[in-house]
Amino acid sequence: MIELRFQAVKPNGSPISGTLTSPTMREGKAKVAKLAEKHNLKIKKIEKKSSFIYKIQKGNEKPVTGEQKAFSKEEVKTALAKLGYKVHSVNRKLLDFNLKPPPQEILSYVKISAELMEQKLPYSEIMTLLISDLENKTLRDTLKQINGELKKGTDSQTVFLRYESVFGKFTSYMLGLAAKSGNMSEIYKATAKFLERRMQFRKDLRSALITPLITLFVLFLAVLFYVGYIFPETAKLFVKFGIELPPLTAATLAFSNFLMNNAILVSLAVVIPPILLIQFRRTKKGRFLFDKYMLKIPVIGSLIHKTLIEVFCRVFYTLYSGSAESIEPIRIAAEATDNKYFEHQIKSVAIPLMIKKGTGITESFEAANIFTDTALSRFHSGEETGTIKNTALQLANYYESETVFRLKNIIELIQVMIAMVIMIVMIGLTLVSAETATINPKSPVLR
Repeated sequence: MIELRFQAVKPNGSPISGTLTSPTMREGKAKVAKLAEKHNLKIKKIEKKSSFIYKIQKGNEKPVTGEQKAFSKEEVKTALAKLGYKVHSVNRKLLDFNLKPPPQEILSYVKISAELMEQKLPYSEIMTLLISDLENKTLRDTLKQINGELKKGTDSQTVFLRYESVFGKFTSYMLGLAAKSGNMSEIYKATAKFLERRMQFRKDLRSALITPLITLFVLFLAVLFYVGYIFPETAKLFVKFGIELPPLTAATLAFSNFLMNNAILVSLAVVIPPILLIQFRRTKKGRFLFDKYMLKIPVIGSLIHKTLIEVFCRVFYTLYSGSAESIEPIRIAAEATDNKYFEHQIKSVAIPLMIKKGTGITESFEAANIFTDTALSRFHSGEETGTIKNTALQLANYYESETVFRLKNIIELIQVMIAMVIMIVMIGLTLVSAETATINPKSPVLR
């Protein structure tokens, strides 16, 4: 998120200024333009908060350099001068961009915060400790800005949601909610558990699906290179001298000629489909369809589905406080799954049934058609006994145990299958090469 400051003039001629945040400069300018149109303002200036590198000196001490975010160079100079420093230079940072912190850094921050809260350490001291100790610059600067805004009395939820691009939507919501809840330690622990499970799930999914696919793709390219370039160099020597080729060698050479004669078409057929799929996946409709049909993949789809239910139940357990306040926890839990199809079914089917028709949680979830029979049965039991909060936690723990165990076995099975595919390919290439080596040219007839 970037921060913008605008200066404008009212219809009566009096000046006005304000600040806002936006994901991009373009969207920020559009927000300012809409605001100006609504209130009939004349925009004079729009400034983006940027990083400035300064060099200062105090008295006879050695000059030091530092970095400060501000809307203008003059703003930095004025602030440093008021502190009694002699300002040697202030220059805008040329490469002023920050990469999103890795998930491990965010998880580390949340877990450490939860542990220190359990030791009854004040939140302000925790923030001060982490700001001075964190290595990731983006996260460190973000926490510094959050700490400053919280000290000014800004609403915690508003502050954390402003940095959604750093923490993620769900994490920002939970951390902002923690300060209001009166039970910060519990919410931070729940958030850490959620982040840990999501990281582990993505790691396991990558091991089960993405890594094997990349391995097979690279193997496919290696075979193409061998058949299309290396093998013909040897086989064509026999053709040149009119030597009859064995059937396997002849078939491989014919396939090689086809590849070389249609190299452009073959390259396009290999490269374009993955690119189109990736681009389609980035669209709103593409993301929805991918998330929907991912749940139907044999074996893996079932585990993904149960993991989504686990995440939903874990978040729902953390936020749920009573049947009268169940809508917001359900909505946030659905968003936390990071699956657009799951989220859509909850928001467009389950929640409207609960609001408009007063349908119970179990019936609404059943209508959404995204929960397993086991989950629905447990929710029904919890709803009848008034223990739906604890039921959600039991479901989350149950599915965590099941998916972790089964996914580990599936990863091992896939690794064995990949090894067998590589072995078969290598045997095939070896047979072709061996057959080529056994070719015996006919001796010339002497007259």
